[in-house]
Amino acid sequence: MGTEVFFGLSIPFIGTAAGSACVFFMRKKLGERLQRALTGFAAGVMVAASIWSLIIPAMEQSSEMGKWSWAPAVAGFWFGILFLLLLDTVIPHLHMNSEKAEGPKATLKKTTMMVLAVTLHNLPEGMAVGVVYAGLISGNGSISAGGALALALGIAIQNFPEGAIISMPLHAEGTSKGKAFLDGVLSGAVEPIGAILTIVAASFIVPAMPYLLSFAAGAMMYVVVEELIPEMSAGEHSNIGVVMFAVGFTLMMALDVALG
Repeated sequence: MGTEVFFGLSIPFIGTAAGSACVFFMRKKLGERLQRALTGFAAGVMVAASIWSLIIPAMEQSSEMGKWSWAPAVAGFWFGILFLLLLDTVIPHLHMNSEKAEGPKATLKKTTMMVLAVTLHNLPEGMAVGVVYAGLISGNGSISAGGALALALGIAIQNFPEGAIISMPLHAEGTSKGKAFLDGVLSGAVEPIGAILTIVAASFIVPAMPYLLSFAAGAMMYVVVEELIPEMSAGEHSNIGVVMFAVGFTLMMALDVALG
């Protein structure tokens, strides 16, 4: 079980590192259409993961409450939304689609703040993986090893474009490829840390598992609505983002059902 959990927690981080490595193979800056497509794909994966891997298991674990089985999921979901809203307010960062920065220094600052934005929204993803594996460790019947792996794989897939979105613009601004790669990797380091802390916390509050699952879902949904959807819909040809959202959603849904 220990090796399985370690592998599962590492998968999303590996996805970020692999995406960041694109800076070594691509010479040009990430095109707007491609960035929109990758962002839409990431949003689709996160929405599907929130529903199938987090909210539905949260309600299943509260089934003994009968017609009130939705209550823990709703409460946890709102806690997640409000927690990310708080972080979004107190931690200074630019949104991923912000175009306010102008000039070389301002552009570099914008890119740096975008790294903070991606790092910030990697936190709920790490928590989501952590809480699912915490449920698996505790022997929760509604969470299977396959379902936990599906969530980890899904988040790793959507982390790939995130790593590229960080490292490639940094290199385009003049940062060396090695430094840009390292910054992209570090933006994903919060995920395994968040996952481990969540597992430790969940081991002390197992009865709160439905709340923790839906908390992670709420936090992820906040990121999707606040950051990813505006980015994928910006400019012309926004239908590219919508189509890739559908691709990411169906892929994550299929992974969760097939492996769960």
